[in-house]
Amino acid sequence: MITIGIEHLVANPPTSFAGKRLALLCNQASTDRHFRHSRDLIMQAFPGQLTCLFSPQHGFFSEKQDNMIESGNATDAASGLPVFSLYGETRKPTGAMFDHFDILLIDLQDVGTRVYTFIWTVVYCLQRAAETGKKVVVLDRPNPVGGHIVEGNLLKREFRSFVGLYEIPMRHGLTMGELALLCNREMGIHAELEVIRMQGWQREMFFADTDFPWVFPSPNMPGPLTALVYPGQVIWEGTNISEGRGTTLPFELIGAPFIDLTQVLESMSRLNLPGCVLRPLVFEPTSGKWAG
Repeated sequence: MITIGIEHLVANPPTSFAGKRLALLCNQASTDRHFRHSRDLIMQAFPGQLTCLFSPQHGFFSEKQDNMIESGNATDAASGLPVFSLYGETRKPTGAMFDHFDILLIDLQDVGTRVYTFIWTVVYCLQRAAETGKKVVVLDRPNPVGGHIVEGNLLKREFRSFVGLYEIPMRHGLTMGELALLCNREMGIHAELEVIRMQGWQREMFFADTDFPWVFPSPNMPGPLTALVYPGQVIWEGTNISEGRGTTLPFELIGAPFIDLTQVLESMSRLNLPGCVLRPLVFEPTSGKWAG
């Protein structure tokens, strides 16, 4: 059985946490196998020590839609703690935000693709932690598309942005903890960083092999199959072709009114792509490109 970072943390509370103020970067997918939220688990394991929360893109409840829909700072109704948005007025946490705690815990479900922004939020947190002398602890989780296959182009340095701050492949094959360690070292950040590792996860596992429940980390990532097709299909975002947002199968559907289905299917069939089956269909997105 796989156990993840948050489960290890609360089962074996570090003595080094005694008397420390804690913060947590998380969203609605930050749960254990019983759907208990990390915020609640940490508050139970370390009474009175959790002082604030941080949220990534899509908001604390993973409720915001795709790019550029920002979240403001808020108060968590369940705990009364402040929630600082890292996809609002700022992408990088401010020094004032970091004044609220001594140790930042990070529990985010990544999806295995470079352009998914959670890892870059982690990088910005590492940078601020290095500047302020704060410690960061990443609670590791499985890469839902496995850790044994690396695919796609390397980011070119001149195209660095919030959807890619370091030269890793599109499908990177790393967990959030591994990505944090890599970027902390290779980007020269050198923050005080610890990773609470998983037990039982094997690199060749896909998410279905983990026997762990899926909680969607963003609105258009409804299941692990979405994560599997995402490294290739997300590229359509940069075109005038719909990538399936605004449907029940985001990133599994592509289309546009001007596409000649017969021509596309005939061309693709000649490529003999293993594991890839295409079929024609008509869909009408309710939002995004070609909505209505």
